Amino acid sequence: MADWSQLHPELLDFIAKKLQIYTDYVRFRAVCHNWRASVPKTPHRLPTQLPWLMLPQSQPHHIHRPFFNLSLNKFHFLHLPEASHRRRRRGSSHGWLLIVDEAPEIFLLNPLTRSKVHLPPLCTFPNVVRFNFADVGREYVLRTASGDVFTQSLKEMRDSFIKKTILSSSPSNGSDFVALVILNQTGDLAFCRKSDDSWTCLEDAQSYSEDVIYRRGLFYAVNKFGSIAVCDVSGSSPRVSIIEMPEQFGGDLQYLAESGEELLLVTRYLDLTYDVELDQTNMIYRTTRFQVCRLDWKSLNWEVVRSLDDRALFLGGNLSLSLSSVDFPGCKGNCIYYTDDYSEDNYGDSHGGEQDLGIFNLEDGSIEPLPCSNFRVRWPPPLWITPNPC
Repeated sequence: MADWSQLHPELLDFIAKKLQIYTDYVRFRAVCHNWRASVPKTPHRLPTQLPWLMLPQSQPHHIHRPFFNLSLNKFHFLHLPEASHRRRRRGSSHGWLLIVDEAPEIFLLNPLTRSKVHLPPLCTFPNVVRFNFADVGREYVLRTASGDVFTQSLKEMRDSFIKKTILSSSPSNGSDFVALVILNQTGDLAFCRKSDDSWTCLEDAQSYSEDVIYRRGLFYAVNKFGSIAVCDVSGSSPRVSIIEMPEQFGGDLQYLAESGEELLLVTRYLDLTYDVELDQTNMIYRTTRFQVCRLDWKSLNWEVVRSLDDRALFLGGNLSLSLSSVDFPGCKGNCIYYTDDYSEDNYGDSHGGEQDLGIFNLEDGSIEPLPCSNFRVRWPPPLWITPNPC
């Protein structure tokens, strides 16, 4: 009988380079000592992975976070004290989370490696006039675009200042990157480069705050009506150009996604219901459908897409993502995997941890629950994140 543990190192390295899924690579190294010693601990050639669903802790004091793996239909529990319940995550991009603290610290965190990259703190945003720990309950003084001044507490800034974060690339191994954030209260876009000490607002892109992606060296931001702001932050002075599109009406949320060579606009439609319990009325939002359009660059028009073929979209508080279902077991083509990134009202004990997450089938318009739907979701809402071992 052949002794598989004695395969030649060059052959093992050749096989390892053919592996496309991170969990397959981990299992490969776990076969025996010889296999483990023949390939590096960290794979550097893996394509973008199928996202895991990051779920909240079952109890506030727990420091292990559950992540649901669609391909394996199982949970991974990662030791992650850096993402405790006292901190807030504001988006995921390239396998990294943006974490906001009351401190007013902001940092990027890779859940797999626990690597951290610090970004300029909250007090360095241009619309923050003053910050003082001594002014308890009103530590921040901010100025609106119209010149009005108001105050916010440490907790309010932590919870509501930043809506979402998009990275130009992974910060792994000290590489250069740009972080761009959507601000909740003003609809501004602000960015910082790897070595910056403060954040810079994109003055001409206000209200283009529905979603942002990074594509071919540029940030693309979309507004409520489907028009696009193209943001070039590569030079010393950022430049913004606007692509005016025929207005899109009727939807509640807009997302941008790159699928192959196409730029997609995904419109999400919500329904509002009321749950009356113990003389208390709770508003509960539900996704009813999605519409997908592609940008026709010649006519500058959004054209409705009837089928995604084998592609699957992952939408929510994450960098919107399109993947081929053929490459990943457990992933269904022509479907949209979505999470709740819009309403904190859907979570809490008052109405049993209601969830607005699921799988939308573009072919027949049906919605089915995610395989982990029996997990009792509490605040904060689940978040897609692509595992990045680098």
